[in-house]
Amino acid sequence: MKERICIFIDGGNFYHLVLKKLNVKELDFDFEAFVLFLAGERDIVNMGKRFYVGTIREKEGDLRSKEMMSQQTKLFSYFKKCKWEIKTSKLKTRIEEILIDSRVADYKNIQKLGIRKITIERLREKGIDVKLTTDLIVGAIDNKYDTAILISSDSDLIPAIDWVRYRTKKKVEYIGFSILDKKDLKNNTTPLLSMISKTDIQRTLVESDLRAFILSKLIP
Repeated sequence: MKERICIFIDGGNFYHLVLKKLNVKELDFDFEAFVLFLAGERDIVNMGKRFYVGTIREKEGDLRSKEMMSQQTKLFSYFKKCKWEIKTSKLKTRIEEILIDSRVADYKNIQKLGIRKITIERLREKGIDVKLTTDLIVGAIDNKYDTAILISSDSDLIPAIDWVRYRTKKKVEYIGFSILDKKDLKNNTTPLLSMISKTDIQRTLVESDLRAFILSKLIP
């Protein structure tokens, strides 16, 4: 009997750690081929391809938000066509102030204009880690899988990983990434050491591994 697997992808985490570093849009990444590669000869259980992400809302008068929402809708349609389970949460807006000081490029000239700080809006996911954690634990309790493949470098998931491994004896496989940030080498993507130490199986993928799944205009 083949090993049964369930694949959990933290969409926001994957975007920032991988796709953004590779300058690739989500619609140009073949997620279906990617999970089949991760599965290998193992069986992906029914609804065992799971994607967790914050939903984008259109902001009145903001063309960028409209386009982002349209792109996400296309992505969701693609997932549903391929029989993925999509779990979402609302993106929350957080207002942040940035002081114009030596940490900002060309700060002296900006200060000469009388600008001492700027206010920006940041979108933050809320509750995605909770939903992923819940599904990870419930799937183990209900014996839905033998091994959970986890594509996330969020250390908040570690307590759930411990519980699944020691209470249900299920295996957890961590997929980490090693990718250079050509714009800022201090911001390279590297596997999370705490996830490596807390999982049964560890795999690290590099840029050349991931390039195989990049397709131009994957979704029309």
